[in-house]
Amino acid sequence: MAMTGAGLRTVAVTGVTGQLGGEIARRLGKSAIGLSQSEMDLSEPNSVYDKLKSLQPETIIHCGAYTAVDRAEDDADQCWTVNADSTAALAQYCQDASRQLVYISTDYVFGGVATRSLPFREEDTPQADSVYAKSKLAGEQYVRKVPHHFIVRTCGLYGHGGRNFVETMLSLAQTRDSLRIVDDQHCTPSAVDDIAAAILYLVSTDAFGTYHISNTGKTTWCELAREIFRICGLSVKVDPITSDEYGAKAPRPKYSVLDTAKYHALGGPRMPAWTSAIAKYLHIRETRVS
Repeated sequence: MAMTGAGLRTVAVTGVTGQLGGEIARRLGKSAIGLSQSEMDLSEPNSVYDKLKSLQPETIIHCGAYTAVDRAEDDADQCWTVNADSTAALAQYCQDASRQLVYISTDYVFGGVATRSLPFREEDTPQADSVYAKSKLAGEQYVRKVPHHFIVRTCGLYGHGGRNFVETMLSLAQTRDSLRIVDDQHCTPSAVDDIAAAILYLVSTDAFGTYHISNTGKTTWCELAREIFRICGLSVKVDPITSDEYGAKAPRPKYSVLDTAKYHALGGPRMPAWTSAIAKYLHIRETRVS
């Protein structure tokens, strides 16, 4: 089936030690050429092209990225090197070798939009306002030069064994009986299992272009935390605070919900509601821990 990667031959997956890259490589099995930072250093763009030339993959799924959003404000050069310059090298290789490129982008490219109440569609104009978001948007622009490309914007990823908001909440719950969580950022937390399945379906088509892929519905980080604790039966009091009260160094979108209609029109795996996805994730997590 397309969603498991059948029919794909050699697929280089960058960021294979991360949540999404790792899950995609797992699903691809022997078709995957997993590339960790040690195997292809994205902080050295000049070496990226040569590495790909030696591997000769038919498809590249580019999950690797600099994702330390706050640190990037003081480390702009490194963030730009990894997210923009190395992506430019990947894109140049794919242009020269007529290869297919899949680029994982972010809902944060819409962070500069002041007010919004409707999910963002692919044709909406991005307004990136953090160093991280601007670097990812620059990467998109390089990828669009590749004839056979997919740009996948996604949101709020969490997966088994990764560092993410869900695991952070569960860790904090072990030592805290109350938490203060941001309640004015609306987004859609998305399970890596669902996103990986959708991406592998997408690359089995020739419907190239930009797609928004996330779970469906919307929530805030505060409401997500409450739902996690409710499902897990944990008595943790969650108090809402504003983004200003939290005081993160980098700005975050106040609303970055993505419209997934374009992806769903292709007929691939349906994206479940975020509430169903988090319940499934926590159930599987409990069975793995116990």
